[in-house]
Amino acid sequence: MTTDQIVPAETTDAVKRRRRGEELEHALLTAAWDELAAVGFAKLTMESVADRARTGIAVLYRRWSNKNDLVLAAIRRYSQTHLFAVPDTGNLRDDLLALLTNFNLGRTEFVALLGATFAGLQDSAGLTIEDVRNVVRGDGPHLSDDVYRRAHERGEIDLAQVPQDVLDLPFQLVRHDVLMTLQPVSPERIRSIVDDIFWPLAMTRHAVRGHTP
Repeated sequence: MTTDQIVPAETTDAVKRRRRGEELEHALLTAAWDELAAVGFAKLTMESVADRARTGIAVLYRRWSNKNDLVLAAIRRYSQTHLFAVPDTGNLRDDLLALLTNFNLGRTEFVALLGATFAGLQDSAGLTIEDVRNVVRGDGPHLSDDVYRRAHERGEIDLAQVPQDVLDLPFQLVRHDVLMTLQPVSPERIRSIVDDIFWPLAMTRHAVRGHTP
């Protein structure tokens, strides 16, 4: 091989590391999430994320205009890519118990980090908890949608009669408990949320499908 045929190792390495499109965005958001988990919102910077992603800071600014937008995008990407199985036990109570258990085991770290990040987002961007929650959840389907839809089809509940606040309540309570303790919720607490709080509200005479007052 002649000298002009030799390709420097640095050049070939750069080609191998070159990322574009979805692959690049995934790498950037993964780096942002890892940096957030490692140092927290206050110490995270666009520069530190670029360093972790092994790219230039201009690459970040072409996609997100500031740190707040980058962090929110990283949180939403993590939420969308770290899903867990939606159970189908054949009845609403057991489906909810299983789904809340899966949520509790799979999202405790996520919810705790989100709670710690909220103070920074509120201070720098004026966002409320509801604002952050809406950004993270987006307009897509929620994990509980299939559980409630199947219960409706089986005749266990009438979704036209059960308020959305009641349907959301079990998950809001689990999130609240995690944020308050930064620990997974106990199985006993999950059963109490379903049996003692949600069930009496969802199974009122006006909510049971096909019931004639």
